[in-house]
Amino acid sequence: MSGQTRGYSDLEGPGGNTNWLEKQESRSRRSRWIVIGSILGLIGLIVIGVALGVTLSKKSSSKSSSGSSSGAVNQSDPNDPSTFQKDANLKQSFYGIAYTPEGSQYPACGNSLDQVITDIQLLSQLTTRIRLYGADCNQSALVLEAIKQTKVNMTVWLANYNIPTDNTPYTRQKAAIQSAIETYGTDHIGGVTVGNEYMLNYLNANGATDPNSAVGNQGAALLKTDIDDTRTMLSGMNLATHIPVGTAEAGSYFNTEVLEDVEYGMSNVHPWFANVSIDQAASWTWDFFDQQNVEPAAALSNSPKMYIAETGWPSNSSDAGNESNGPSTASTANLQTFLDTFVCQANQNGTGYFYFEYFDEIWKDQQFGGVEGWWGLFYANRTLKPITIPDCQSP
Repeated sequence: MSGQTRGYSDLEGPGGNTNWLEKQESRSRRSRWIVIGSILGLIGLIVIGVALGVTLSKKSSSKSSSGSSSGAVNQSDPNDPSTFQKDANLKQSFYGIAYTPEGSQYPACGNSLDQVITDIQLLSQLTTRIRLYGADCNQSALVLEAIKQTKVNMTVWLANYNIPTDNTPYTRQKAAIQSAIETYGTDHIGGVTVGNEYMLNYLNANGATDPNSAVGNQGAALLKTDIDDTRTMLSGMNLATHIPVGTAEAGSYFNTEVLEDVEYGMSNVHPWFANVSIDQAASWTWDFFDQQNVEPAAALSNSPKMYIAETGWPSNSSDAGNESNGPSTASTANLQTFLDTFVCQANQNGTGYFYFEYFDEIWKDQQFGGVEGWWGLFYANRTLKPITIPDCQSP
C-alpha cells in the first residue's frame, strides 16, 4: 500500500455517508475558536493566569478529594495518597485513557493538585497509560507529581497544543514541558505529542481538504517546525532516556511529511461521528484505523508507531436534536455496548488506544451542548456511570 494517507473521498461511513467529515470539521472549528478566544484573552490576563497557576507544594496532607467531586477516594492514611483504597467496580482493563485535568483551560487555570491526585488514583485502577492534550496550567507537572505521590504504575504522554496562527501557546507550553521533565525525569513519560488535529484545523482555515495537497504541505511545514524544535529541546537536555516525539490528528488528516518526521502518530477515530451504528462501531473503528493509519504508516521508511488517540461513545445529549447521529443514539446502554465490544478485543488484537474519555467535561457541555460533554466513563463529579467495566487485563 502507498505511504500516502488516503484522501478525503475515501473517508466514508456506511452507505458512502461522508457526514463523518462534516462532524469532524465542525468539532475542529469549535476547538479552534476555544484556542483563539484564549489567545485574545491573554492580553491583560497573563499576570492573572500566572498568579492562578498551580504551585507544587508537596501537599501530602491532602485527602485527594476535589471540591466538585463526590467521588473522592478513601485513603487508609490521610497523609499518604499512595494508601488509597481500591474500588472493586474498577478493572485495569484499558490500554490507555484520554485525560485533561479539570480546570486546565488557559488562562483561567482552575486545576489543583488535590483534584489530579484523585484522578490518578482512579485512573490507575483502569489503566497504566494516559495521554494529555496540552501543557497549559501546569498540568504536566501536576500529573507527574500526582503519579509520584500515589506511587502508581502510570505512563503519561505529555502534549503541546500548538496552533498555526500564533507561536506563543507553543512556546509557553514547551517551557512548561521542559520544566516538568527537569523536575520529575523521564521514568513516567511515554512521549511528547506536538499538535492535536493541527492539520485538520489548518485545512479548514485555508479552504482545503487534502492533507497532502500544496496547502496541506504548507501546514505540515509549520507543524514540523514545532515538532523538530521539541526534539531539539529534548536532545539538548542530555536525557538519560530518549523521549519519543509524535503528533495527534483526526483519522484521515495525517500529512505524509509529518508522519515521516515523527516516532508515533495518534489518530482520533470516532464511530459516532461517522454515523456508524453501535453494533458495528467496534469493528468499524479497527478497520478504519488499520486501513487509514496503520498500513500507510508501515509503508514509510521510519514506520512510526500508530495509536488510536480517541475512541468512545457518548452516554447522553444535552438536547434531543443531537441525541442521535445516524442509526444509534447517545445512551449509557450504547456506551456499555461499545465497552463490551471494543476494549478486551482491542487488547487481544494488539491495538494501542486511549479511550475517550476519563470523565464528562462540564465546560464542553456549556460551550457546545449536544453530546460534547458526555463522553466520560465517570460523571463530572468523578462517580462511575451505571456501567460495568470490562474485566480483562490490559497489555
